[in-house]
Amino acid sequence: MALIVQKYGGTSVGSVERIQAVAQRVYKTVQAGNSVVVVVSAMGKTTDGLVKLANEISQSPNRREMDMLLSTGEQVTIALLSMALQEIGQPAISMTGAQVGIVTEAEHTRARILHIETERLMGQINLGKVVVVAGFQGISNTTAMEITTLGRGGSDTSAVALAAALGANFCEIYTDVPGILTTDPRLVPEAQLMTEITCDEMLELASLGAKVLHPRAVEIAKNYGVPLVVRSSWTDQPGTWVTSPKVQERALVNLELARPVDGVEFDINQAKVSLLRVPDKPGVAARLFNEISRQQVDVDLIIQSIHEGNSNDIAFTVNTPILKRAEAVAAAIAPALRNQPNSDEAEVLVENNTAKVSISGAGMIGRPGVAAKMFVTLAEAGVNIQMISTSEVKVSCLVDAGDCDRAIAALCNAFEITASPAVLSSPTPESPAVRGVALDMNQARLAIRQVPDQPGMAAKLFGLLAEYNISVDMIIQSQRCRVIDGVARRDIAFTVARMDAENAQKKLTQVADQLGWGEVVLDNAIAKVSIVGSGMVGQPGIAGKMFTALAENKINIQMIATSEIKISCVVGQDEGVKALQVIHTAFGLAGSEKFVVPA
Repeated sequence: MALIVQKYGGTSVGSVERIQAVAQRVYKTVQAGNSVVVVVSAMGKTTDGLVKLANEISQSPNRREMDMLLSTGEQVTIALLSMALQEIGQPAISMTGAQVGIVTEAEHTRARILHIETERLMGQINLGKVVVVAGFQGISNTTAMEITTLGRGGSDTSAVALAAALGANFCEIYTDVPGILTTDPRLVPEAQLMTEITCDEMLELASLGAKVLHPRAVEIAKNYGVPLVVRSSWTDQPGTWVTSPKVQERALVNLELARPVDGVEFDINQAKVSLLRVPDKPGVAARLFNEISRQQVDVDLIIQSIHEGNSNDIAFTVNTPILKRAEAVAAAIAPALRNQPNSDEAEVLVENNTAKVSISGAGMIGRPGVAAKMFVTLAEAGVNIQMISTSEVKVSCLVDAGDCDRAIAALCNAFEITASPAVLSSPTPESPAVRGVALDMNQARLAIRQVPDQPGMAAKLFGLLAEYNISVDMIIQSQRCRVIDGVARRDIAFTVARMDAENAQKKLTQVADQLGWGEVVLDNAIAKVSIVGSGMVGQPGIAGKMFTALAENKINIQMIATSEIKISCVVGQDEGVKALQVIHTAFGLAGSEKFVVPA
């Protein structure tokens, strides 16, 4: 007999008929000899309706009262589903987050789970009952015992956290699509169903707009080794399994406040090749990286900074043993990238005395202080950052090789961990190079001109944003260095959620004179398209293929950032959907069946 946690979203319980259908599915699972805990969301658009009511009363409703209001949505669902189960002869009991023992931090509207007191829950399971739990909510760890909510997507988080606390055999997430698809079926109806995906890949996709699973839920699944499957509420298809490597047993206290960083990694065999003043037009990155892949040069990090005038910079890192080959390829292709022969465009610059240091961890998502803490730590150790590349679960910095040991020691001390190799889920031989394509249309880009190139500037910049709870996604430091008033300066660009962009621009402009940087430029008209796949490791042609798909469709790349399993490009907002579609096609991810997402 298995213990299974099932979660049903708002569309799955959006009407009486759908609630009754869910009851039948739960009953069938119990009849097969399993114990079941069910986590549900509010019916349909109930939460949106409650938010609208609150906004009609107040333009800035009190956060405590918002939690009190929004938590009622799930209470309606749990009572109705329990009644539906009882009506077909299955003993069931409904419980709020507080009743089930989900204890959170005292942070209204965005609380994180600290621990779950499972005694009452297990008592009801042992009586043969299905326990129907209100997702998205808990109770604070204070004497006031306040009702708290976990934020949007919180029901996913509740379900996986319960599965971890109960030691469930697995957790099933039921949604309005048949599993995890290679991209958003609303934009590409031919999106293909995956049979499985690793937690690392899902974390990248979850935060890049895939919206099938909340990143916090995937984080818990990875940290506690919870087997997770995403299935359709409307069919009996097997769905998609989200797999994670075996993990060391960890305490179920501070469940969501566990260390955000669980690894400090380094590679002292890194060298950097930069092409400065590359013409800013479609096809340049494609020509460069297609030639690199033809010469079997395996590239690690790739960054393309923001344009300056009609040019920008592209830099990439390679392992030191193949530096000569990489340098030769760059030098050979550079003349073909220039608009004018014998100009200073596409100048090749090589630095071979470098090392890559990285922090990694599933808990980094949505915690704006993590990257800032890394930069502060390096600054205090006197380590200057030459290059930054970010992903949802990793921040990598290129530093001088002579600073590597000092950087690693400082980071290990700051994050209270020992240096470790990357703990990426190992791809199987059958793993596709690209698992999925994601589009984020809700980002804006900020560019800070003429930032002094000295230790501590990135720490001050991103530390300031962290103080205001502004999360940063892509971070690019330009390779072009200019000396102004005797000070070497570089531009830094980064992306944030569009809703945070104006506030971020305002805060950074206020301190510009004090910290010595120039204009802070905001661009809201961008989109970020990304490919994700653990199978791309060691396959040099993947980046070139992505860039070619964009170039052939006259889509200009404005920024590039990469990690081991992700390549992200910033393009114009009006080209975002087209970029997603052509990349999805280029990697042959489309299936023969078209998915229609239920209303």
